[in-house]
Amino acid sequence: MDQRQLVPPITPGKTRIGWIGTGVMGSSMCGHLMAGGYTATVFNRTVEKTASLVDRGAVLANSPKEVAEQSDVVFTIVGFPSDVERVILGEDGVLSGSSAGMTIVDMTTSQPSLAERIAEESNRKGVASIDAPVSGGDTGARKGSLSIMVGGAPDDVTRVTPLFELMGSTIVRQGGPGRGQHTKMVNQTLIASGMIAVCEALLYATKAGLDLNTVLQSVSSGAAGSWSLTNMAPRMIDGDFDPGFFVEHFIKDMRIALDEAAAMNLALPGLALAQQLYQAVVAQGHARDGTQALILAMAELNQVNWQGTET
Repeated sequence: MDQRQLVPPITPGKTRIGWIGTGVMGSSMCGHLMAGGYTATVFNRTVEKTASLVDRGAVLANSPKEVAEQSDVVFTIVGFPSDVERVILGEDGVLSGSSAGMTIVDMTTSQPSLAERIAEESNRKGVASIDAPVSGGDTGARKGSLSIMVGGAPDDVTRVTPLFELMGSTIVRQGGPGRGQHTKMVNQTLIASGMIAVCEALLYATKAGLDLNTVLQSVSSGAAGSWSLTNMAPRMIDGDFDPGFFVEHFIKDMRIALDEAAAMNLALPGLALAQQLYQAVVAQGHARDGTQALILAMAELNQVNWQGTET
C-alpha cells in the first residue's frame, strides 16, 4: 500500500506547516495558514523577512532540510527555478529532510519540467509533490483571494485543498505534475500583452489631455476592463512602483513561457515583444520594482516624462 494513503487528514492544531520563502507574497500566505490554526516553521535566505511571522509564533529554521524535519506539509515560494531546485532538491534541501507521507507544495512560478522532476524524486521517497503557482499579486496574497493553479495527483491535491482555501478563492487542479506550471504560463502570457495595452492607453490619454482617473472610471467597468487595468493602472498614475511582483521575476516567467512555446513549435510574437519591453525596464534600473514600472519604459519610448508631461 502507498504510505501516503495512511497519512492523516489536514487538521488545524495537528498538521505542522513548513514555509520557505517569506517575501512580498509568501509572508502573507503563510500568515493566513497560521491564522487558520496551523503551527509553522519558516525559512528565508534573508532572515529579517521572517520577523513578522516569528513574532506571531512561527519557529525559525536554519535550512530547508530543517523545515522538512519539523513539518508535515512544506510550502515553497521563492524566486527562480534555480532557487526551487536548490531548496527542494539540494544537499540541504527539503527532500533531504523529508519522510514518507510528507507533502511538498511548490508555489513558485517555475519550469514545468522541474515540477515533473521534483515529483519523480519525491515519489521515490514516498513524498507527495504538488506544483501550485498563483496569480493575484501582493493584493491577492494579503486578501487570501489568489487564483491557485494546481498540478499533482488527485488524492494529494484533495488532501491539501483546505490549506489552499485559506490562501485563495479559486483553486483548480489542472492535471498531473507540471500542469499547474503550464497553466501559469498561460496566465503570464495573458498578463504580458495586457500590460502593454494598459500602458499604451494611459499614454494616449495623457497625450490627449484627459484626466487619467476619470478615464479609468469610464473604461475599467466596460469591455476593456481587466485585472491589470483595475489594479495596476492606478499605481502607474500615482507613481507607485513598489513591487507586488518584481519585474525581474516577470521576465523570468516570460522566458520560461517562450522556451516552452518554442519546444511546442509555437510562435508567440506578442509575448516576445512584452519580454523585450520589460528588458528595457531593467535597463532603466527598475528590475526590483513592480511590473507596473513598464509605463516608465514606454513613456521614455514616447518622450513622455511620466506623469504625463512631454519632455
